[in-house]
Amino acid sequence: MRACGVVLLALSIPATAASGQTLKADPPHRCDACDEWNGPREPFRVFGNTYFVGVAGLGAVLVVSDKGSILLDGGLPQSAPLIDANIRELGFRTTDIKLIVNSHAHYDHAGGIAALQRASGAAVAASASGAGAIEQGEPPADDPQYAFGREASRFPAVKSVRKVADGETLRVGDLAIRAHLTPGHTPGSTTWTWRSCEGTRCLDIVYADSLNAVSAPEFRFTGDAKHPSIVETFRRSIATVAALPCDILIAVHPAFSDVDERLKQRALKPAQDPFIDPASCRTYAAGATERLDRRLAEEARTPNSP
Repeated sequence: MRACGVVLLALSIPATAASGQTLKADPPHRCDACDEWNGPREPFRVFGNTYFVGVAGLGAVLVVSDKGSILLDGGLPQSAPLIDANIRELGFRTTDIKLIVNSHAHYDHAGGIAALQRASGAAVAASASGAGAIEQGEPPADDPQYAFGREASRFPAVKSVRKVADGETLRVGDLAIRAHLTPGHTPGSTTWTWRSCEGTRCLDIVYADSLNAVSAPEFRFTGDAKHPSIVETFRRSIATVAALPCDILIAVHPAFSDVDERLKQRALKPAQDPFIDPASCRTYAAGATERLDRRLAEEARTPNSP
């Protein structure tokens, strides 16, 4: 992984943003799973200054400080009001968000960013591929799900998205968040890491992007006449997540990091916080490897179209 410099964002907020705006949601996106994903979820403290503010099936995480907050992901377009309400329920203000970062540029993780950016005036950052997709409001042509088409894949666009390099650290005040490019699910997929503290105890927190080999029909991760193989790229991304310092894992889809079960266990045994699990990233990566291997076996059984 390439180490990059630190970028200070406290002074890079768009000058045209109106502080204190009331959030105005964009039209909802329609998909088979959207209603289930967008169900309400009580926000909660993960650890220290890190809070889960997402919805039933989609992650969104808030990291707070006295100098401003960082928000990771915005869910669906219709998730933005729920995320905004969750932030306020915890006693924080959406207008204090100075930076919004994205895991990957699909409608279920980037769709609410535009509304949340308008309400907060925050800068928005993503990988180079992800930034281009967010500015266009749709995935790029090399995205495995591109062939679903614009009508199925589009989401509200955002102007002037900062491009983030692998290993780059972004700062808002004393908050520092690091980007780890983990392409495969999308060409711009990014996993984010930071440290949160409670008193003198500090833990490494990972917001892991999807490592699922899912695609539009006929796309082959092993490559075809139109696309090269991305199998080795995908395996490197899985290995990257497995090797991260990782005390707490939150996946972009909460079910993949067992958020519901961990919340139940936390309520039963608060002294033994189940969210603290140094093996969680390795477990997550192992599951991704199994799913990728199954997908590659399916492709091997299916003739490659010319």
